[in-house]
Amino acid sequence: MELTSEQRMIQETVREFVENEVSENVAEADESQEFPEDIWDGLADLDLTGLTVPEKYGGFDADEVTYSIVNEELARGHLAVATALSVHGLATSCIRQFGTDDQQDEWLSEMVDGRPVGAFALSEPHAGSNPAEMTTEARKEGDEYVINGTKQWITNGKRSGVVILFAKTDKDDPNTVTQFLVPKDIDGLEVGKKEDKLGLRASDTTTLVFDDARIPAENRLTEVGAGLKAAFSILTGGRIAIASQAVGVAQAALDDAVAYANEREQFGEPIIEKQAIAHKLADMQTDVQAARLLTRDAARKNEGDVHPKSASMAKYFASETAVDVANEAVQVHGGYGYTKDFDVERYYRDAKITTIYEGTSEIQKKVIARHLKD
Repeated sequence: MELTSEQRMIQETVREFVENEVSENVAEADESQEFPEDIWDGLADLDLTGLTVPEKYGGFDADEVTYSIVNEELARGHLAVATALSVHGLATSCIRQFGTDDQQDEWLSEMVDGRPVGAFALSEPHAGSNPAEMTTEARKEGDEYVINGTKQWITNGKRSGVVILFAKTDKDDPNTVTQFLVPKDIDGLEVGKKEDKLGLRASDTTTLVFDDARIPAENRLTEVGAGLKAAFSILTGGRIAIASQAVGVAQAALDDAVAYANEREQFGEPIIEKQAIAHKLADMQTDVQAARLLTRDAARKNEGDVHPKSASMAKYFASETAVDVANEAVQVHGGYGYTKDFDVERYYRDAKITTIYEGTSEIQKKVIARHLKD
């Protein structure tokens, strides 16, 4: 699938940014578990924090393939940064698609420059794969909504300035899930536990606790009860972004494995000359390219329409490929691959999350199977 000249230019720009500004400090950010805000500012300077924002607000208004390319290239260098950007993109997409003109004027014109950072609050401690079981409630009182509940696994949870929240207007009625726009600095909203994760350690992942938090009624984004449909629509594009990130991690692991196999000598020759290693790398290359093509196909199909099956196929295959390829990259490195001296150790830890967030592999297979019945 050929890219346009503009898409190739963007790919090269992001790749150069990753090589020059991102890659050098990834290990340090992973160790400290601190998000690299200077890198975020660099993304804003490149207009990438406005990828899904309309041009009239100063945004890039990127097509789905361009969005996929940016996610892949960023994840190739730093998955935590790519994840933060994609979630910020989810937030701007929600405001763009469901917000009023006034809401778009107020928020998108600022978010396009990277501040405030957006967060997306759907999951809860006991409502992950089935968000209809959420218990967070936004109860209408006069011209306000009063919010109570806890959201979990929130990327950009601490550093965000605005949260796209999904809550029930009646906690006992599963058909009342609604989408809201919540400024982060309101009374009654606190950032809870920051997760200490296996991988994606530089990503800011927290809980958000709402205790009689009040927002104006005008901050409602969807009609009452239309929240889940809105979430699933937005997450279709989000799953393509995660698939793209998985491809980026897999490509990085493959690149390092090939480089190491050419340099490392055993029995008088580079190990890439050994059939076992050469065949392993051949399988890895084939799987990475297959994942990329499946993801690009899903991105093209999702342009102007929603294709859940294609998005789920891409996320399922690409994320499982990322885990497999990272695992094999560690194997190619032997004992060195198990140490923090080589990046493949981090790729191995990071890759796993792509099979979990924005819908586990098991959920993706469920979506694919359901659409086979159509």
